[in-house]
Amino acid sequence: MFPNKIDSAYTERTIKRICQGDILRDVSIIDWNYEKKIDELDLPYIIVMTQDCDLERDFYNRSQINPKTHDKFLQNILVSPAYDAMKFREGQHLEKFKLTMENWNSDNYKRIKDQNNARFHFLESYLELQVSELVIDFKHYYTIPRDTLYKCMQTIIWLLSINFFGSVYHNALLVI
Repeated sequence: MFPNKIDSAYTERTIKRICQGDILRDVSIIDWNYEKKIDELDLPYIIVMTQDCDLERDFYNRSQINPKTHDKFLQNILVSPAYDAMKFREGQHLEKFKLTMENWNSDNYKRIKDQNNARFHFLESYLELQVSELVIDFKHYYTIPRDTLYKCMQTIIWLLSINFFGSVYHNALLVI
């Protein structure tokens, strides 16, 4: 059931499963390039994008002793990197991957910050956990094998979760 009022953009989870909107810190992603070479991408922040109903069903069904079927099991979890907003604004958020990105002028950056550009989602800082302002680019996403992400839960820094991220993600998909 949804709360009547959202007091914060973020919530701290007490459940032991991965949820849509979870913010994870210092995650390495394996990337395959066309030369069949494996690159490891170290991302400061990622956001879980997979539908929460699918994550919940997967977690529940895997907790059953002898499930009758395995069709609710997820193989991969969809995630998007969240970029430091100041580096993003200056087009420097992907320079460690040798990529030149757009430098956002004041007007265009303000549109992103005000949530008026459907390609992006701006996240306010959360100083209690030393999280700076972040930007999600909905055109950038990866998948992580579900079992790998759960096995890494002991080493990944699990920060918090975005309140009602599903509606943000759904609205972005309608426009993009």
